[in-house]
Amino acid sequence: MFIRAYLRASTAEQDANRARNQLTEFATSHGHKIAHYYVENESGASLQRPELFKLLDNTQPGDVLLVEQVDRLSRLTEADWQKLRAIIKDKEVKVVALDLPTSHQFMAKTTTAADAFTSRMLAAINDMLLDMLTAVARKDYEDRRRRQAEGIKKAVDRKAYKGRGIDREKHDRILKCLASGMSVRDAAEATGASTATVQRAKKMASG
Repeated sequence: MFIRAYLRASTAEQDANRARNQLTEFATSHGHKIAHYYVENESGASLQRPELFKLLDNTQPGDVLLVEQVDRLSRLTEADWQKLRAIIKDKEVKVVALDLPTSHQFMAKTTTAADAFTSRMLAAINDMLLDMLTAVARKDYEDRRRRQAEGIKKAVDRKAYKGRGIDREKHDRILKCLASGMSVRDAAEATGASTATVQRAKKMASG
């Protein structure tokens, strides 16, 4: 059994490696070493995640996909989550998340015959909780995006971007891109702005 850690952050400005030590310590406490770390800065709401699929390509049946939290693995829609879930199941990969205690059993090196029934019951409960937590993660994502879009629209409507040195026309374009659902990186590419400028426009809108 190989332990493969997956670390994800949504934007290039966030540190995807932040949880590396925590995952390493968790694996060590269960008598394992992490075979490889897969790190990327991509939205959890998208299936376009090269490092995640590289991890899955490299796995063998019984390997562990280790994440800090379930939402690091998925903020996907139900349809996309079921696609990813099917791939994970087909590869016979065990998902272990630090915030999902029922999954920690998969870190055990051996399972006795006496534990087999309990293990199966916990695995069934774990599958249910995993689906539930991914649904919660998606709702949280949608709620935050909705609040962000509402705040941006209000800021644009009241022409809140006044101040010296600010290209209001560019900021308005940035805000419209963000309101449409674009990521910081995509909004920067679409408007020809730096990611720092996009982050500043986003912060001003929320503040």
